[in-house]
Amino acid sequence: MIRSMLGKNLLLSAVMVFGAIGAATAAYPEKPVRFIVPFSTGGGTDLQGRLLADKLRAGLGQPMLVDNRTGNGGLIGAEAAARAAPDGYTVLMTSASISLNAVLQKNTMRFDLLKDLDPVTWVSNTALVLAIHPSVPAKSVKDLVAISKRAPNGLNIGANGVGTTSHLSAEMFKQFTKVKSEIIQYKGGGPSGLSLATGESDMLFNTPTALMTHLNAKRIRALAVTTEKPTAWNPDLPTMNTYYPGFVTDQWYAVFVPAGTSKDIVATLQAQIKKALDTKEVREFYRQQALDPVGSTPEELTKLLKTEISKYTDVVKKAGIKTR
Repeated sequence: MIRSMLGKNLLLSAVMVFGAIGAATAAYPEKPVRFIVPFSTGGGTDLQGRLLADKLRAGLGQPMLVDNRTGNGGLIGAEAAARAAPDGYTVLMTSASISLNAVLQKNTMRFDLLKDLDPVTWVSNTALVLAIHPSVPAKSVKDLVAISKRAPNGLNIGANGVGTTSHLSAEMFKQFTKVKSEIIQYKGGGPSGLSLATGESDMLFNTPTALMTHLNAKRIRALAVTTEKPTAWNPDLPTMNTYYPGFVTDQWYAVFVPAGTSKDIVATLQAQIKKALDTKEVREFYRQQALDPVGSTPEELTKLLKTEISKYTDVVKKAGIKTR
């Protein structure tokens, strides 16, 4: 009798405990969520982040408080997320720069990208465009390489600054094609795009949005994109990967949470973001920004990160770029 009552009590306690856990999980979120964007207001990451934060607020029923924690190429905000409690109330939306920094600042970066942040989803993707000045008589990437090899010092390549995706794409171009081109660094995508339009540089890897005005005015010409597959923005442009297998430099955006966050919370966030990506409003915004929605699983984002870090480690080493 005593054993029977004890067993029933233990069973009842277990039911109550697991029921409470289930209720707590189901109730997420119970308060506002801090949504860290580690770049300034009005930039590409910020615009996407605010749109998704609004959709998450509607889907989850709690405010998503956008926190533009800027500095050190996005690392200040990313570190704040990595150091936050893994309770689901801190979310980070960042860009491909975080994987570049994991390579370029590997000795000074104060958190481990693969250990201190858990992936939620690869949100979206955009290509870099290989564009040339009209004075360069190339009709294809093959032509461009041949022309550059015939030039005494090669054609020069503009870039958006040391360590940017634009810069490392230029380094990859040199490594894949064996051309001897000078890379000219500019302070951002706007100045580098202008340099190409005025003929100061011969070629450039830059985002479609940074180049759109010049492309529409026919001050520059696009030859290829750096995504693995053709983009929805301009599906007729060939990929660099077609000419040189492995030449892929996506400009991607992704969401993370502090390591150790409940898998149920991660699944909830991933599902809500994927749902948002399927809405007409978000898809129209992405079309205007030349972005392709992705909405991956956490595992797919982890695979992307490992691939990116390995790839850029190799590029940086071959280019002799100093790391910190």
